[in-house]
Amino acid sequence: MQLQTYLAFDGNCETAMNFYKDIFDGEITMLSRFKEMPEEAMCVPETAHDLVMHCTLQFRDCLLMASDTVDSQNFKQGNNYSISVNVDNEAEAATIFAGLSDQGQIIMPFADAFWGGKFGMLVDQFGVQWMLSSAHK
Repeated sequence: MQLQTYLAFDGNCETAMNFYKDIFDGEITMLSRFKEMPEEAMCVPETAHDLVMHCTLQFRDCLLMASDTVDSQNFKQGNNYSISVNVDNEAEAATIFAGLSDQGQIIMPFADAFWGGKFGMLVDQFGVQWMLSSAHK
């Protein structure tokens, strides 16, 4: 199981991640844009097509992940993070997701993801934002 921080930005994800890359002497190992996502996965307005859907920065033995938000109206500076948990076992990931979502709010149900494996997002009963992923089959 791995636990990482996942940051959200309001249109400046690429700039921020390049800043962090320089500070931590790291390497951006993945950067994908919303326009690269299959249309059936999520309806994204054309104005968001060039925004960052996912970025991974690796430095030393650390990973920092981030994306731009598509919904600027609900973006809140200072609360723009999630804890990302990656679990090898799908059943274990589903159990963790169910436990964290008890008395919380599911943002995206734990379901098949277009990149493989399963993925879900939630806010737990304490207001902490979580992202759960299971490994590709």
